[in-house]
Amino acid sequence: MATRRVPLVLLACGSFNPITNQHMRLFELARDHMHGTGQYQVVGGIVSPVSDGYGKQGLVLAKHRIAMAKLALQSSDWVKVDEWESQQPDWTETVVTMRYHYGRILEQFEQRTVTHVDSTTPLSSPSPQLKLLCGADFLDTFKIPGLWRDDHVQEVAGRFGFVCVSRGGLEPERVRARVRTRSPATVKTFYW
Repeated sequence: MATRRVPLVLLACGSFNPITNQHMRLFELARDHMHGTGQYQVVGGIVSPVSDGYGKQGLVLAKHRIAMAKLALQSSDWVKVDEWESQQPDWTETVVTMRYHYGRILEQFEQRTVTHVDSTTPLSSPSPQLKLLCGADFLDTFKIPGLWRDDHVQEVAGRFGFVCVSRGGLEPERVRARVRTRSPATVKTFYW
């Protein structure tokens, strides 16, 4: 009997100031890789821009960053822009954003499972997962003292997981090892 693939949603958080072709390419590379493992079926992607409360110098207003991201992704049938994080009055920790989106994903999954008796998704299908999509530069933020709470690192790495795309000159293996020392969970990554 063939094993069923785990439905997977990829979440990218960040300023997207502005969104770039490379941001969009990360989604495609990650989807191709995760499908290639034979374990996952990527069913969606979410771009979640930070709020104006993030306080980054030169940060364009969220409404403009949202508009640019929507325009950039208008031809995508699987990656969408979500405004929730950008509408928060203050900067929102990544783990809080992940909890929010995972709650919504589970609600949608449960509604489909209950209301679609004749659905092509069997009732015994695996529950969906959410993973944080990031570049190796994001993993470097774990090295900054005081930026991440240990329990947040453990939750992001252990409960959700990462899909990390390496970019030139960065050392994700070293950062990955440091994340492991802060969290007993395995950080699932791939490198490009």
